[in-house]
Amino acid sequence: MTDSGRNQTKRSVTIAGHRTSLSLEEPFWEELKAWAAEEGLSLNGLVARLDEERQGNLSSCLRVAVLERLRGRLRSAEEAAERPQP
Repeated sequence: MTDSGRNQTKRSVTIAGHRTSLSLEEPFWEELKAWAAEEGLSLNGLVARLDEERQGNLSSCLRVAVLERLRGRLRSAEEAAERPQP
């Protein structure tokens, strides 16, 4: 793992009109930005949506959400690979 994968980066986001700072490792920020772009949302918009569903620490919630999303994509790719090809 590179240093960028271990070191946390602090960024400010706005949730429900309030600024808050979050510390996440750079790979998580990258995945969140890509996810937001795919959904047509700003990073703040995606974080706010995930914040509505969370229980506990927001940084942990975001890490778990990214992990669950990537796991879902992996499962979908594996299932597609297992389907018989015509």
